[in-house]
Amino acid sequence: MGLRKIIEIDRDSCNGCGLCTKACAEGALELDNEGKAVLIREIFCDGLGACLDVCPTGALKVVERDSEDYNPQITYEHVLKSQGEAAAKLVHGAQEKESPKLACGCPGTMAKEIKKKVSTEQNSNGNDNLMSELSQWPIQLQLVSPQAPYFNKSDLLIAADCTAFALNNFHGKLLKGKKLVIACPKLDNSESYITKIAEIIKQNVIYSLTVAIMIVPCCSGLYRIAEEAVKLSGKDIAIRKLVITLEGDVKAE
Repeated sequence: MGLRKIIEIDRDSCNGCGLCTKACAEGALELDNEGKAVLIREIFCDGLGACLDVCPTGALKVVERDSEDYNPQITYEHVLKSQGEAAAKLVHGAQEKESPKLACGCPGTMAKEIKKKVSTEQNSNGNDNLMSELSQWPIQLQLVSPQAPYFNKSDLLIAADCTAFALNNFHGKLLKGKKLVIACPKLDNSESYITKIAEIIKQNVIYSLTVAIMIVPCCSGLYRIAEEAVKLSGKDIAIRKLVITLEGDVKAE
């Protein structure tokens, strides 16, 4: 037992719609015999709150309390047995032990600035936005170093992996003028991300922080990771939240 984040359900506010049970890929929530949502086992809840955004009554919230640790492997077996292999593959963290580790000192992970070239090309609409706006490397949150010089005195964009594929002209609309880190709150080791982002903010002057996520429930965890990281950093910095729809529209919240 230890202090950690876990879902809490206000039974009086729950209307029994069942949307949260579908949004939870870990199978931690079910409807009981009274038609109310319940947490069936604490070890099935990863505490990221993918279920919060689908609840129409606000009956769900993430709290911090003493609880058994989330167990991805047991959760994987639970979902595999109850929902099948396809659903089990979506369980947060279940396959992390099988992931190959990066070789120490890999040249591809070295921090570097990318010098921009001036483009004279234009697209079919006559707009000069064909050039990449990526100005640093690496960009994957697991690989970046908080001490990388390009983070200091920058506007930081934290983007869910899928946003660049869903949003037309991601470079021109979101990335231009910003330093970038990308992550997936569902498939990656999210706990370490809170510490990593907090160190980036703590060790550098960050002018602004933007978090871009997809509209799907599981992606909302990235915004909560950023919120926790800002708190941990001890700095007072506002977060701009952008939600990308499946149709490629941008919604500011």
